[in-house]
Amino acid sequence: MAYGQSNTIELLPNAQETVVSKNIYGHFAEHLGRCIYDGFYVGEKNTTIPHTSGVRNDVVDALKKLKVPNLRWPGGCFADTYHWKDGIGPKDKRPTIVNQWWGGVTEDNSFGTHDFLNMCELIGTEPYLAGNVGSGTVQEFAEWVQYVNHPGVSPMSNLRKSNGREKPWNVSFWGVGNEAWGCGGNMRVEHYANIYRQYATFMSDWSNSSKLFRIASGANEADYHWTEVLMRDIPHHMLDGIALHHYSTVEWNHKGSATAFTEEQYFATMKSAWWMEELVTRHSTIMDKYDPKKKIALVVDEWGGWYNVEDGTNPGFLYQQNTMRDAMIAGMTLNIFNNHAERVRIANLAQTINVLQSVILTKEDKMILTPTYHVMEMYNVHQDAKLVPLVIKSAEYKFNNQSLPAVSASATKDAKGATHISLVNIDSKQSQEITIDLSRNEYKTVSGRILTSAKVQDFNSFEQTDKIKPAAFKDAQLKNGKLQVKLPPFSVVVLELK
Repeated sequence: MAYGQSNTIELLPNAQETVVSKNIYGHFAEHLGRCIYDGFYVGEKNTTIPHTSGVRNDVVDALKKLKVPNLRWPGGCFADTYHWKDGIGPKDKRPTIVNQWWGGVTEDNSFGTHDFLNMCELIGTEPYLAGNVGSGTVQEFAEWVQYVNHPGVSPMSNLRKSNGREKPWNVSFWGVGNEAWGCGGNMRVEHYANIYRQYATFMSDWSNSSKLFRIASGANEADYHWTEVLMRDIPHHMLDGIALHHYSTVEWNHKGSATAFTEEQYFATMKSAWWMEELVTRHSTIMDKYDPKKKIALVVDEWGGWYNVEDGTNPGFLYQQNTMRDAMIAGMTLNIFNNHAERVRIANLAQTINVLQSVILTKEDKMILTPTYHVMEMYNVHQDAKLVPLVIKSAEYKFNNQSLPAVSASATKDAKGATHISLVNIDSKQSQEITIDLSRNEYKTVSGRILTSAKVQDFNSFEQTDKIKPAAFKDAQLKNGKLQVKLPPFSVVVLELK
């Protein structure tokens, strides 16, 4: 097998003791298509699919294994049309709602605040609630905070108790609107900054165990002015995080098929995914100017691949398959977040089930795990571990006189002393040989797992559920303070060094 140009990686000491927050590995569940209904939730009266209070048991088990740290809900664009009181109380008395953003379908609000927060407890994940700013009111938002968090006697905590929940859920993560520049109100940033200040003023915390983490609706991709104004105009004691959204795609008006893509389309998607490095760097630089101690987090709460929907499905449901191309996006993007962990402290893949770059797909009583699921499971060794800075010199992945770095990597050291290195080769045809300098450390053993397949267009289907899954990786040799690694084309590898 021929290998590409030489690649080198050097592990450096971590002078800052930066921790890679587990919350970088968060997920996103919007009321969109078949994500909630027919994804997470099949209803309490379902007799064919094993469930707990209507939530699929197989989904809960899969997400537990993934170690999902936080889950964002109910949107997305849906959040700024959602009125939370419609989703509490007896289910047969809840009003219906038309999902004006996603397919124009009517839903019955049978999955609401209690259902979501109780599901988070089943999964063992922190809820991240996105509040309605676009069409809601300050009072409505403040009452939702009181409903889920107040431990004593109050109008909203009394209402919660009457609906069957005695103890508060103590929700920390709160999004103050979503995409205020677009579906959240088409606001100018100067206007939204004032709106944010108003809403944040009335968000109250009643116990030390539920310290509110308030997240502003942040920039769309390279809108650096948006970040500048938020950092300049919002008092920092009111602000814990600023969001950023970026989707990897061929081009917005011609997204192409999720599975039947050419190398030209693949390269364009990889270029879009690599852009995340520049976006995170430049937004972080602006934040550094106003917040040099990095107290405010950059929250990339929507990211992932976006293509045309599968043939025969509702265009508003955003249902797409998930190939090795998506595994490349996931591996690259998570490496970027890990390496910027001093500023990026929360992120949310869009979305968990049956929408965009899902980790799970369902069909009636069947469930499959996508290549993206497997990457995130392999990478969960990085959660809350200490960042090991890297110096990476990568060969180029070339196509039509364009080039991208072929190799992406990040590394961490866990509490038990083990070092994990995640490696991605995005080149669709050329393997890569990597020399990793370990001379600053002493290691005796190396082991690892790999995710790859015969074709970059390969995916798991309901007929062939395990076509792509992690396997033991044998092409890593440790000798004289150096690690020699051979990465096949379009592959993701996670190594453990002890």
